[in-house]
Amino acid sequence: MIILGSAGGGAGDADGGAGKVSLLVSAAEDAVKAGAHAGNIVKAVAGIVGGGGGGRPNMARAGGRDASKLDEALAAGRDAVASLA
Repeated sequence: MIILGSAGGGAGDADGGAGKVSLLVSAAEDAVKAGAHAGNIVKAVAGIVGGGGGGRPNMARAGGRDASKLDEALAAGRDAVASLA
């Protein structure tokens, strides 16, 4: 599984994207067969950064508003993946 997160926005954002968070979770076919669900993981992780999202078992995206909690959210994602093993 891959869990990516970024904070900040693009130059086109009115406020420069300050505080915005983007998250992406991707799960390989083998991981999905073993019970992983990217949509469930990204939904739980997004809640930590004050956002929401979802998606398919193999790929999901989310956004949030609290970039200060991005490290905490990524750690929670790693914990969720580790619990599948």
